Amino acid sequence: MAIEYLGLSEINGPLVALEGVQDAAYDEIVEFSINDGEDKKIGRIIEIYGDKAVIQVFEGSEGMSLTNTHTKLTGHPMEVALSTDILGRTFNGIGVPIDGLGPIDAEERRDVNGMPLNPVSREYPRNYIRTGISAIDCLTTLIRGQKLPIFSGNGLPHDQLAAQIVNQSSLGDDTDEEFAVVFAAMGVKHDVAEYFQKTFEESGASEHVVMFLNMANDPVVERLITPKVALTVAEYLAYEKGMHILVVLTDMTTYAEAMREVSSSKGEIPSRKGYPGYLYSELATLYERAGIVEGASGSVTQIPILTMPNDDITHPIPDLTGYITEGQIVLDRGLNGQSLYPPINVLPSLSRLMKDGIGEGYTRDDHQDVANQLFSSYAKVGDARALASVIGEDELSPTDKKYLEFGRAFESEFVGQGPNVNRTITQTLDLGWKLLHLLPKEELDRIDTKIMDKYYDITGGTVSTDEENGSNED
Repeated sequence: MAIEYLGLSEINGPLVALEGVQDAAYDEIVEFSINDGEDKKIGRIIEIYGDKAVIQVFEGSEGMSLTNTHTKLTGHPMEVALSTDILGRTFNGIGVPIDGLGPIDAEERRDVNGMPLNPVSREYPRNYIRTGISAIDCLTTLIRGQKLPIFSGNGLPHDQLAAQIVNQSSLGDDTDEEFAVVFAAMGVKHDVAEYFQKTFEESGASEHVVMFLNMANDPVVERLITPKVALTVAEYLAYEKGMHILVVLTDMTTYAEAMREVSSSKGEIPSRKGYPGYLYSELATLYERAGIVEGASGSVTQIPILTMPNDDITHPIPDLTGYITEGQIVLDRGLNGQSLYPPINVLPSLSRLMKDGIGEGYTRDDHQDVANQLFSSYAKVGDARALASVIGEDELSPTDKKYLEFGRAFESEFVGQGPNVNRTITQTLDLGWKLLHLLPKEELDRIDTKIMDKYYDITGGTVSTDEENGSNED
């Protein structure tokens, strides 16, 4: 029998304290009834001291007082309703439908905090997910089961890039495996949320997307639950229904700032930049829910997006994220200033798992060699540009001038491809070969001789536009 408590002992922002509690549990969900049941809220127990419980109120503590609140412990943690009917639906930050299509007819309900996973049961990530974006597919390939964050900055087009990835991502052309996207936006403005919804609907991607939207004016505590709800849905679809799920989380910086705000309300001693000392473990709890589990035919792949404050890659959020994840995709303000989209800086970007999910049997046998050569050649472009800034471009050697030409073509044709261009991996690799023809053949020292003999002559030497290369949306 559930016990109902009348009154609260303390209210501090989104946190309330309740004394005289019996048999309470950490992470247990609490129901509040205010003003004789006219208003209802839910919360989560985050601390217990003897018979005193500290509770986070998801909807905020507005309207609550020490005397007008009835509190009831539910006896279970935060749960989300799960069914295959969730595909194509839109929810708020705690998993309540907001698309006007009614509640989910749940096959089961599951704890949003996830189940403990035996590391031994994990399988090594293999095969790739195609995004249709050349700079990602060729040079920082996204592997199924990987966690590959995007490091962005304020004002950079990470929202547009996130929408393009959701619209274009697939398992490739030669597969009949099921694929879906779980998209969670935290702390977004209403116009950004409308942009995501409109873009997904117009592209037809909304049918295989589950969307969670936590608005900027929603309670800050709700933001801490949103990624957990999204990942619980992803795990259900992947491990129970055998689907390959791509989870896009934006923006992890707002999640960390919400954590900092709640931590400050609790009176905890801050760590770097005011963030709580457990920021690393909280981020790891989310990121490590990606992967492939032995015995399951599906996979969970993560693309967390975060904005670096002041473009500082050593800030605690990108710094700790880099420790946990397997690489990063870095957006560059300089490239964005040149009106290049997407402004991906390939030199600091990397995918640590790409070598095991590309090549013959996955993408194409020349993929690794082309990626190595493009990366190496573009690194030399920086040296040529630095030299040209000192002695002038006219004084450069013919080879250095070729590298400058290659650099301009690489940025405009390969990295910059437009928000509606969806390239297959074959088109991306062919374009890479065409760019490499701009350099003297003896400079192509990262390509195996057999690969060179097979592809160099048949790929031609003229750099095509996207239209000529057949790279419009599939």
